[in-house]
Parts: sequence; C-alpha cells; structure tokens
Amino acid sequence: MTNAGEAPDKGSDDRDAQNPEPLTPPPETPQNQPPPFEDINLFTSDTALQEAVTREGGSNVARELVGFGLVCGSSEAYDRARLLGEYPPRLRTHNAQGTRIDEVQYHPAYHDLTAIACSESLHCAPWQHLANNASEVTSDNTPTQDRQVSRAAGLFLAAQVESGHLAALSMTNAAIPAILKEPDLAKSFLPKVLSRSYDAASSPAAEKRSILVGLGFTENQAGSDLRNSITRAVKVGNGGASSLGSTVYSLTGHKWFLSAPMSDAFLMTAATDDGPACFFVPRLREDGGRNGITIQRLKRKLGNRTNATAEVELSGTHGYLIGMPGEGLSVAAAALMQLRLDCSVMAVASMRQATAQALHHAEHRKAFGRPLGEQPLMGQVLADLALDTEAATALVFRLARSFDRRHDEQAGAWMRLMTPVTAYWTSKIAPALTAEALECVGGNAYVEETPIARLYTDASALSLTAGSGNILALDVLRVLQKEPDVVNIVMDDLGAAAGDDPHLRAAHQRIESILQDPRALDLRARTLVEALAVLAAGTILRAHAPSAIADAFIATRMGSFQRQTYGQGIDWADTQAILERATPSN
Repeated sequence: MTNAGEAPDKGSDDRDAQNPEPLTPPPETPQNQPPPFEDINLFTSDTALQEAVTREGGSNVARELVGFGLVCGSSEAYDRARLLGEYPPRLRTHNAQGTRIDEVQYHPAYHDLTAIACSESLHCAPWQHLANNASEVTSDNTPTQDRQVSRAAGLFLAAQVESGHLAALSMTNAAIPAILKEPDLAKSFLPKVLSRSYDAASSPAAEKRSILVGLGFTENQAGSDLRNSITRAVKVGNGGASSLGSTVYSLTGHKWFLSAPMSDAFLMTAATDDGPACFFVPRLREDGGRNGITIQRLKRKLGNRTNATAEVELSGTHGYLIGMPGEGLSVAAAALMQLRLDCSVMAVASMRQATAQALHHAEHRKAFGRPLGEQPLMGQVLADLALDTEAATALVFRLARSFDRRHDEQAGAWMRLMTPVTAYWTSKIAPALTAEALECVGGNAYVEETPIARLYTDASALSLTAGSGNILALDVLRVLQKEPDVVNIVMDDLGAAAGDDPHLRAAHQRIESILQDPRALDLRARTLVEALAVLAAGTILRAHAPSAIADAFIATRMGSFQRQTYGQGIDWADTQAILERATPSN
C-alpha cells in the first residue's frame, strides 16, 4: 500500500490501468430479439381463417384474398399503420383568410390505406353488382349471396394492420340499404358509393368520382337511445321537394359522436312532428359551401385514435328524407346491425393479430436456453389464446353467412339473435386476450410504436362502437320478448349441433333453464348472452375443427373448472397440436 506523500508504484497494475483492454462494443443488431412480424401473408398463414371462409361460402374469392393477405402483411402496410399512430388527425377550423372550413387533416398514410381498402370493395362488396345498373335500383334489391363472407374476410385482413381507417368504409357499407330505400337518391349517389376508387378531395358529392357515407345517430343526452333525439328536422319551404325526388328537411341540433367527419355524407336521425326520421345529409352543399355542420372539437379517445371522431352542431343543415317520418329508428337499426357484424369481425381480427404476434415472439425469443414457446407455462398460455381466437373466428364467419342468407328462415333467425350475442362476446374477450398477448411479448409490447400496443387500445374502443355490453344484452332480451320464434329456431339449431357431446348438451340445457325463468332474465341477461356465444362457437368447432381444438375449447369453456385468466386447466390438452395450427406460417 502506498503511504501518504509517496509516489505510486510503477508496476504492472499501473501499466494495466493506463492501457486498459478495449471494451467489446455492443453488437449493431440487438441479440435475442425477434425479427419484425411482417412480410407474411395474413391469409395463407392463418389456417382457421382459410377454413372458415371456405366453410361459410367464400371460397370463390380465395385467390383475391391470397393477394390481399400479402398486401396487408407487408412491411409497407405495417409502416403506414405506425405512421397513423404517430400522426393522428388534426382539426383545421379556419383557412388563412379566416373562413370557417371545418376540415380534418390526415397523414397521407391514412389515405393510402383507405384507397387500398376501397380497391378491395370493403365499403360496398355485398352491393357491388348494382354498380352498372344504378338507374334500375329499387328498394327490393338484395346483396349478392356470399359477398358478406368474402367481405368479412377482407375486413379481417385489413383490420389486423390498422382498424381506424376502416371506420368510414364500414359505415358506408352499413348505409347502402338506407340509400336504396330512395331510388332517386340512389340513382344520384349509389354509383359513387359503389366506386372502387377513393377520392379524398373536399368537394361536393356530385363532383366526386367516389364518396363515403358516415353515420350520425348518437347525442349527448340520449346516447344509444335514438327515441329521445333533441335534433329537430322541419321541411324546407315549398313542401321540401327536391330535384332528387326526396323531401328536403332542415336539421337543427347536435351529434355527440360523429366518426369519420370528412365523409362526403352522413345518415343522421332527427325528430319530426310525425316521429323520428332518418336523413341523407351531404357534408357540403352543391355550391361547395358548408352544409351547416360545425365541428366543435375532435374527441381524445382511449383507442382508435387514427379515426377522427367529432362533436358537431347542426344549424340549417339540409338533409334528404329516407323512407317516411316515423321510420327513422328501423332505418338506423338496420345500419347498426351491419355495423355490429363489422365490429365483431374487427375485434376477432385484433385477437388473431395479437395471438400471431405473441406466437412469433415466443418462437424467436430464447429464455433459459430454449425458445420461449417451448417453456411449458408459456405454451399453455399461447395455446389458450389460440383456442379463443379460433372459436371467435368460426363464430363471426358463421354470422357473416347468416347475413348472406338472411331470407332463409333459419339464417335470418341466426342473424337476428346472434348478431348482438356475437358482438357482446367478441368485444368482451378481445381486450382481455390482447392484454394477455402483450404480457407474452413482454416489455417491448408496451411501447406504443409496436403494433400490439395499438391492438390493445383499439380492441377496447371497438367494444363501444358495437354497443356496450348492457345495450347488447338488452337487445337480446328484446328479441326474446318480441320474436320468440327466432329464439326457438336458434335453440333448436344449437341443440341439434350439440349432438351427444356431454359438455355441449349440458350447456344447451343451462341456457334452456335460463329461458324458462323469464322473471329473472333481466338479471341473468349477460350470463345468457355469453352462454349462447360460447355454445354456438363450441358447436362449430366440434363439427369442423380438429379434435385437439374442439376438445380443449369445449372442456375449458363449458366444463366445471373455474378460471379467471388464460393458461389454466389445459395441462391435459394437446397444446403442441393447438400451437402448430395457430402459428403463422406461409
């Protein structure tokens, strides 16, 4: 040891300190990090999706879906989605001269993704056959059979990339039956709605080559209760006759949630002296001026931020009457029915993408000397996620088929009852599943530049778009009360599909016991709705999925084992077979 005041020893230790060994620089490529989940065909890599589409009648568009799966799974698509998250829509209320313009500005990536989706007819596919004969349109026109299934498949792929840009397209598709109620209105606007191009210009609808249509039903004081609208509509002078053949009304009031406010027109509900009515409301008038729609603000939402949602005031807003005064609720209900199918499809798409991201991560990340997915606990969690994802996929495509075949008594009953049932179940399990997938991926998943973080917040937002859980459950109760034959048809269908499977038979009997005690239905509505969804999904898997999938789903979701989180009660199952089926692979 050197004493105070002494010179330090000039030995080897000092020479080592003066000439340390150079440190090894960190590798340019981080070690043990999975590659990005991109440049993969989202259709051909998803066995459950391919089988569901074929089974429910969409095999005729398989070639198109293969091509679209490549587009949606490309690195370019994921990069556009990332840009949308980083540059959300912005409201520009006035131009440089101080004129009120109320325009929402989007990042160019929003328009790119919207144009791609329009080219696939995601805004109008069931009605595309009307594109060349709009002059012959009548209110009796029906969608082309099996186009709901094929469109749902395209929506399923696009929503895995980013769901916000699909809001305007989903609402447009839902609005088409209402437009068809007014043949003169349809002759003027339907060719533009059915165009597979996308025109982002802020111009009058009559001047554009294509238009999108939004929905404006919700109000501050009433929420989903359309019967209590305070927006009022009165006929314009001279009886309200228009050159389009539809009666013109002037609307005054507000809309609390108006998504995709740059749509070229909207379906809006308002009260008239003769009852609630629905109107086709252009955003701009024929001279290019604003049509009395003033954007107060854009909502700062929990999720789905790339889809602008505005609060608007209406003053002297011209709208074309659809149907008759007093029919507004039925027109809106038909649009909401279609919207709920879309929300269910997009919720399950988020589940599939979250599960695929988790599987991809576990396949490439090593922990304790072997791939993460080979760890027993992780394997069970991933397999459990895959079970709900495949079951929900099967259920939404069976629902899409019922929309295609709604004129058949059995399919029509399924559509009527199982639309709110499916929307309820998928909207409830999607956020929980995505949260579990986040945990499987670990810390990286909680960084918002990664796709899976956006999937989680968007899955939460989709649940409210379809309607809150209680609203959906109440809709099911209304079917029970007003259309008991519908319920009987579906229950008979499920009973036959249950066959001799003991779990399915027991689940069916539990539902029957609930239905036989009508006094308790208000209290047990959510139990009933969830039980219907799980039983329906289970019967489809039993009939069509491999036994490893069907056995594990039915036993864990309908058996006596009580579970609160994923990864429990399936230690006996063939998890390897479940994982091999769910793992994305081209």
